[in-house]
Amino acid sequence: MRIQVGIITISDRAAKGEYEDTGGPALKEAVTGYRWDVLTEDVVPDDKQGIQRAIRGQVRKGCHVVLTTGGTGVALRDGTPEAAREIAVRELPGFGEAMRMESMKTTKNAILSRNLAVVVDQSLVICLPGKPAGAVECLGIVAEAVPHAVEILQGVPTSC
Repeated sequence: MRIQVGIITISDRAAKGEYEDTGGPALKEAVTGYRWDVLTEDVVPDDKQGIQRAIRGQVRKGCHVVLTTGGTGVALRDGTPEAAREIAVRELPGFGEAMRMESMKTTKNAILSRNLAVVVDQSLVICLPGKPAGAVECLGIVAEAVPHAVEILQGVPTSC
């Protein structure tokens, strides 16, 4: 099964065109390296309703996985985890735990990250850091679990 991926960059400045989106393109390159297909990409401001609309829109377009980059820090405008949780049917805490644990080996500031994964309808949504290197690194930490999660969520029979 080919995994269809959507990428959402969450940044006030990038959404206004004041800042070049570098996180989305970095994730796109990483995703193609995993042999997953990028179906759609969006750039939205740090706004709960906008984030939720973008996630739901990508799920409706058929994305098995939605990757968000940005809004997972401690700044007052960082609301991606809250936005995702509100529309989720369940949270998968192991994703965030693994990303933080492994990232702590690189930077002690990883303890401030609020990365997580949730299920929205039948899609896996993974909220990643806004810095391109951090987003790619964190995706790499959990990438091996993604195909199995997608198969389960999509109802594809597995050998497990």
